[in-house]
Amino acid sequence: MFEYAPAPESRDVVDIKPSYQLFIGGEWVDSEGDNRNKTINPASEEVLAEVAWATEADVDRAVGAARKAFGTWSAMPGSERAKYLFRIARIIQERSRELAVLESLDNGKPIRESRDVDLPLVAAHFFYYAGWADKLGYAGYGPDPRPLGVAGQVIPWNFPLLMLAWKIAPALACGNTVVLKPAETTPLTALLFAEICRQADLPPGVVNIVTGAGETGAALVNHPGVDKVAFTGSTEVGRLIARSVAGSGKKVTLELGGKAANIVFDDAALDQAVEGVVNGIFFNQGHVCCAGSRLLVQESVADELLGALKRRLATLRLGDPLDKNTDIGAINSAAQLAKIRELSDLGEAEGAERWSPVCPLPDRGFWFPPTIFTGVAQSHRIAREEVFGPVLSVLTFRTPAEAVEKANNTPFGLSAGVWTEKGSRILWMADRLRAGVVWANTFNRFDPASPFGGYKESGYGREGGRHGLEAYLDV
Repeated sequence: MFEYAPAPESRDVVDIKPSYQLFIGGEWVDSEGDNRNKTINPASEEVLAEVAWATEADVDRAVGAARKAFGTWSAMPGSERAKYLFRIARIIQERSRELAVLESLDNGKPIRESRDVDLPLVAAHFFYYAGWADKLGYAGYGPDPRPLGVAGQVIPWNFPLLMLAWKIAPALACGNTVVLKPAETTPLTALLFAEICRQADLPPGVVNIVTGAGETGAALVNHPGVDKVAFTGSTEVGRLIARSVAGSGKKVTLELGGKAANIVFDDAALDQAVEGVVNGIFFNQGHVCCAGSRLLVQESVADELLGALKRRLATLRLGDPLDKNTDIGAINSAAQLAKIRELSDLGEAEGAERWSPVCPLPDRGFWFPPTIFTGVAQSHRIAREEVFGPVLSVLTFRTPAEAVEKANNTPFGLSAGVWTEKGSRILWMADRLRAGVVWANTFNRFDPASPFGGYKESGYGREGGRHGLEAYLDV
């Protein structure tokens, strides 16, 4: 393999402030507490900025600001709300390079993914829901659907800006106002989005950003002034949220963990399938709730596919997330790296065979090589628990019925992939797989017009598309 010359993206396009306040009522305000947190670059462990952590009183201020703005925002004609969303979408496009660099610095994902996947989808979601803002009566939820009120939204660290767009765009299009809490390890693009709201002249209080950890999120979810809770994150936290809001009358959507099966049949185009498997599990370092972390391959082609997969992994480049040649960036945090290591070690202890390509790891930062486990049994923890890292478990099957049974043998139900040349088999499989999204001869493809969500312990409710409006309407 020929060598690639370094192609680093410039950090100079981003102006990171030494410290950040909370964004409440259209203004930057100090927290009422003195707790602050340092957000770091996971590729180098360099401190990027110090961020205020909101107290319960701060959350109360933010909800109050959102409630005050709701009267004006909800009464505004949909065509006028759409203008603000279109303006935000255009500003995101104009500042996409800046946002992409900041996302890679704070999150650790390769700039190629931030630039070519995340940011185009972020802008697309705002454009898409701007188009719905004056057409809500034609969405299928009655002739005059009404907004819910104040939406409390909690987003994860794996796709910070994209999850923000998934949450905020439909909420605003429907006439709701928002209090959003980004993840404690990746708050910077959400805080830059607050600046974009000001640049777009969004009315004060329509969007509020409160940074903090679990305590801040709990204060937001449990606040009596919040009418809608939207959460993306771990199944464990999702359970806590479901318990805490039970009986409160709040509308809730939960998008939680996954353990998706990527199913390859013997008639699949194997080279294409290898690319889909790589994209399914090693995209964003495996920090993807719908990642294809279980490869189910038909027994007759298992050796051939595995050989091709190992050759492909040997070409992946791990390193500086800001280098445009990088395929695999840094693990987001020390805590997440420890979890990946723990479950990988358990995989070996339980008898699975571990393989990684020759992959020198940088001296500083949080890194884990792309890893494949073969000889995996369905009882192994690496086949049942969400690793949320670049770790693939390989199992085999003989018949389509066996593939379905193994794919569905999980408490999760977020996504699945099917690789075959037979359209009838794709439809047969999709009808039987208990997964919210089934990709055919591709994986990890998203579009703002397409709904996304899961079954079982992967949560409930849908985001994206016309279906994503329902969660923010009083229907």
